[in-house]
Amino acid sequence: MMEFTAEMIAGFLNGEIVGDKLAKVHTVSSIEEGKAGSLAYLTNPKYEEFLYKTGASIVLVDKTFEPREEVRATLIKVENAAICVLKLLEMYNAAKPRRTGISERASVSEEASLGEDCYIGDFTVVEKGVTIGKGCQIYPQVYLGEGVTIGDNTKIYPGVKIYEGCSVGSDCILHAGVVIGADGFGFMPKPDGTFDKIPQLGNVIIEDHVEIGANTCIDRAKTDSTIIRHGVKLDNLIQIGHNVEIGANTVSSAQTGIAGTSKVGSNCFLAGQVGIADHVKVGDRVKVGSKSGLDKDVPDDEIRFGYPALPGIKYHRAAAIFKDLPELSRDLRTLKREVEELKNR
Repeated sequence: MMEFTAEMIAGFLNGEIVGDKLAKVHTVSSIEEGKAGSLAYLTNPKYEEFLYKTGASIVLVDKTFEPREEVRATLIKVENAAICVLKLLEMYNAAKPRRTGISERASVSEEASLGEDCYIGDFTVVEKGVTIGKGCQIYPQVYLGEGVTIGDNTKIYPGVKIYEGCSVGSDCILHAGVVIGADGFGFMPKPDGTFDKIPQLGNVIIEDHVEIGANTCIDRAKTDSTIIRHGVKLDNLIQIGHNVEIGANTVSSAQTGIAGTSKVGSNCFLAGQVGIADHVKVGDRVKVGSKSGLDKDVPDDEIRFGYPALPGIKYHRAAAIFKDLPELSRDLRTLKREVEELKNR
C-alpha cells in the first residue's frame, strides 16, 4: 500500500501546509466520506460544512479559502484545488505497479510482433500478423484477430475483442467487453421476405489517446474504414455503426447510437441516449442533449434538444408550450363552442 505524507504532497503541488506535515494518506475520498488515511478535497463551497466533520487526514483547499470553524484535518492550500486533485490522481495511478510478462496460458502466434515491456494476460489470444507496440497492457481473455495493430502504451482490459485488420493507436484505453470490428448491420431484403447479408469488407481505425467504455461496440466499415479520431472519449454501452467517422476530441455519454455512414465533427458533446440516423453530418463543436434524435445535418457550433432535435432556444420555447397543452386544448374547445353559438345567432 502506497503512503504519502502531507509534506510530500505539498512539495509536489507547491502548496502550503496548515497542520501536521507528517500526516499520512494512502487513498483518496470525497470530503463527505473521508476517513483516517484518506485525502479529500474541497472544490465546491456548498460542501464546506463537511470540512468541519470529515474524518479525512488531509484536505486540499484553494489558497484563498479561510475556514469558519476549527478543522481537525491537515489542510494543504494550493492555487487551484480541482486541478491539483487531478494531478494527484495521475501521480497515484502512475505509482501503481505495472503488470509485466506474457502468461503461459496465453496463446500468442509466432507470427505476431510484440514490443518491449508488454504484459499479456491469461487466456488472451493473439493471432498471426498482430503487431503490439511497446509498454502495452493486454489483460486476460482479450482476442486480437489476424493483422490487428496496437500502438504503444495502450491498455486493453479483460474480454475485449478486436476483429481482424483493425487498428488501435497509442495511449488508448479499451475497457472490458469492448468489441471492435464486428460486421456492420447490413442486409438486403429479398422478394420472399428474407434477407441477404451484405459483406462488410472494411475495418476500424482508432487513433491515439482514445478511451472507450465497457461493452461499447464499433462496427467495421462495409468498405474503407470506420474512423475514431484522436482524443475521442466514449462512455459505456455505445453503438457506432459502419463507416461512421467521429472527429477529434469528441465526447459521448452512455447509450448513444450512431447509424451507418454518419459523420460527427470534432470537439462535440453528445449526452446520454442520443440517437443519430444514418447519413447525417454533424458539424464541429455541436452539443446534443440527452435522449435527442438527429435525423438531419447540424451546422457547426449548434445546440440540439429533443426528438426530432430542435435548436436549443426553439426546443425550450416548444417545451414551455407543451406543458400548457391541456389548458390550451380546453381554451380552444371553449372558443370553438362560443364561435358556434355566435354563428347560430
